[in-house]
Amino acid sequence: MQVLLINGSPNARGCTYTALAEVEKTLNDVDVQTEIIQVGHEDLRGCIGCQKCKQEGRCVFDDLVNEVAPKFEASDGLVIGSPVYFASANGTLISFIDRLFYSVPFDKAMKVGAAVVSARRGGCSATFDQLNKYFTISNMPVVSSQYWNSVHGFTPEDVMADKEGLQTMRTLGRNMAFLIKSIGLGKEQFGFPQKEARQSTHFIR
Repeated sequence: MQVLLINGSPNARGCTYTALAEVEKTLNDVDVQTEIIQVGHEDLRGCIGCQKCKQEGRCVFDDLVNEVAPKFEASDGLVIGSPVYFASANGTLISFIDRLFYSVPFDKAMKVGAAVVSARRGGCSATFDQLNKYFTISNMPVVSSQYWNSVHGFTPEDVMADKEGLQTMRTLGRNMAFLIKSIGLGKEQFGFPQKEARQSTHFIR
């Protein structure tokens, strides 16, 4: 089992990393392999809607998105972590996951997803909702915890003092591992849910 953790903060060892590291340690303790990928410091542009990925199976901008895509395909779960900026996620992270989710040709159904957010004070819930939408549009089960997946603090030391936040991260890690294992057993015994041919509705008359 493999889980990919995306650090959307420009600070490689900041508050968001501290939260992700707590999830990672818990996953490792229950025999789930992990990799944290630093994204927030990269120079990444957003999607331009050129549709080249539908022809070539990869994004036309050959950067970290194309590097991470095969790791995403091989993973059983994805954790997206972001700091809160103006009550929303880091713009670089959004550019990254917009292009990652849109450009990959493989089916993301039944990969497990979780969002983790970090704020000094406010904006966690809005950012948490923003990130979860990537999973729910992709047939990806969303992992819950004992509270919304957030930590608070201005420094990593502050986050380490957020005992409730860290416990929420550990609970998230254990729940994620259980869900991944359960989906694996369900696939063996029952198979994945039947999928219908995609229908798209537009509202131009």
